[in-house]
Amino acid sequence: MYSGLLIILVPLVVGWLLPLHKTAVLHLVNRLLSAMVYVILFFMGISLAFLDNLSSNLLTVFYTALVAALCIMLCNLLALLWLEKRLPWQYTHKQEKLPSRLHMALESLKLCGVVVVGFLLGLTQWAFLHHASAASEYALIFLLFLVGIQLRGSGMTLRQIILNRRGMMVACVVLVSALTGGIIAALLLGLPIKTGLALASGFGWYSLSGILMTEAFGPVIGSAAFFNDLLRELTAIMLIPVLITRHRSSALGLCGATSMDFTLPVLQRAGGTEIVPAAIVHGFIMSLLAPVLIALFSA
Repeated sequence: MYSGLLIILVPLVVGWLLPLHKTAVLHLVNRLLSAMVYVILFFMGISLAFLDNLSSNLLTVFYTALVAALCIMLCNLLALLWLEKRLPWQYTHKQEKLPSRLHMALESLKLCGVVVVGFLLGLTQWAFLHHASAASEYALIFLLFLVGIQLRGSGMTLRQIILNRRGMMVACVVLVSALTGGIIAALLLGLPIKTGLALASGFGWYSLSGILMTEAFGPVIGSAAFFNDLLRELTAIMLIPVLITRHRSSALGLCGATSMDFTLPVLQRAGGTEIVPAAIVHGFIMSLLAPVLIALFSA
């Protein structure tokens, strides 16, 4: 179960060990990072079309996922805004001038559009598309390798990457508030409290939560867990540019476990390289807790 953590850490460390400092190379790495976000979203859409038992109880699946996602993310945001108020995040990075709201909306729609295109292609059920999940894993490994190169090129030390107080604080706040949101969602949906807590424990890791929750609670709750965490990831991508200037803790915390991998280049692009250590520590803690808590609450 924890082999996924090695898949995350090994390419990151290997990339960091490469002493590449040429400006042209680092510029190419930045461009490739931006492109990989779209590639992984496309593969995500294809994989979504192959989800088992998607057609049955579809309304229940989406309703459960929507209620759970709203409750969990709202509790996360309120708690993270409280953290930001009590302990403001001191940073030196100056956010570049944000584009217009219309442009940002179009960018978000572009990201969602990539998922939709992948999903529609996946509905064709062509045989070679069954390899989309494996392809997305390889794409993610390459993305993390590029992130490692970028970190080394920025001159950041390994100690800064591994230990970060802000990342730990955000992780603790996200953990407590997400579980609170899971309890609220369970009460609203008429589900057992343990089911709500399990739904809240994916922290955006949809590939893991979907599998584990399906085994424990059946395809309806399992699919709802998948969409709940997928919605969290997509929401984080869309809100990061909006939140990053004044509410960095909220932008990071919404990413959940994905701040260590998938949403990491989005965070870095919006918040600068200095947000990366906190993102890695936060994502590592969330990734470590997710399988343990889902297994605990599913028992």
